[in-house]
Amino acid sequence: MMWLFLALVAMGIAAAPLMIERYRKPMTDVTRGGASGQFVELSQGVTHFEWLGPPEGPIAVCIHGLTTPSFAWRAITKGLVAMGYRTLTYDLYGRGYSDRPSGAQDRHFFLGQLEELLENQNVTEPVTVVGYSMGGSIATCFAAAFPDKVTRLILLAPAGMGLTSRGLMSFIIQTPILGDWLMMALFPSMFHRAVKAEQHRPSSVPDVYDMQRKQTAYKGYVAAILASRRGILADVLRDEHLSISAAGLPVFAIWAAEDQVIPASAIGCLAEWNRDARQAVIAGAGHGLPYTHAPQVIEEMTAYLQPSA
Repeated sequence: MMWLFLALVAMGIAAAPLMIERYRKPMTDVTRGGASGQFVELSQGVTHFEWLGPPEGPIAVCIHGLTTPSFAWRAITKGLVAMGYRTLTYDLYGRGYSDRPSGAQDRHFFLGQLEELLENQNVTEPVTVVGYSMGGSIATCFAAAFPDKVTRLILLAPAGMGLTSRGLMSFIIQTPILGDWLMMALFPSMFHRAVKAEQHRPSSVPDVYDMQRKQTAYKGYVAAILASRRGILADVLRDEHLSISAAGLPVFAIWAAEDQVIPASAIGCLAEWNRDARQAVIAGAGHGLPYTHAPQVIEEMTAYLQPSA
């Protein structure tokens, strides 16, 4: 009978992550009740977005990264609004208050959401696109695909330069089924440890670390992270940056000197792919620079956007 007992134990262990995911909180209208901003039903589901700034100002669209939804921008948008920009932030599918559709999360998936949102909001003039981390990949793909819709591209610690995964995460990304199970079982605790390791840094976004941790409580979040790692974050965007350079679109990249996510070699990659790109490095900053070093980021952006200020 021992073998039967062991088999039942093994089955219980195998089922546990799936059952935990099944009973996580769904993203519902009740959950969204306390959110600021607005909601719109797009082709892949509900998207949460928010406008800030003067109605007649030039538009800046801010695209957040892999794990931290649009609240990552709360300090940076204040700076953009102070410069007179009308800013649009939104939650990518799978994060924040937006829906969690299943399936691949490649560039077509994310560009579709952005295109539909801009069309829904009657944005017809060219915009400044600001992308952070994975949002930098999305912003780059958008600018390369639609250069006539973009005034300039601003990148904060952007992905797309060859993000390498090591060890267990590499195995998870490359291994169907078992990788999915390991992601469900291990990622929440891994993510919480990563957030804890960063929370000694001051933040210009109140409660940002608690809000980050709470993301794992919602159904579909962990699956979305894995789908993005296997999707858009697997792309090296050399051709896109070459295309942007050829189109003459201005590019400004701001990097974090102590970034443990985006390798330092990314700075050289961008310089090679676009010799006209302007770059700056913020000393002491880690990957969370939009909220840990917001004043310095805003200072760099102000000097770039309003050089005579």
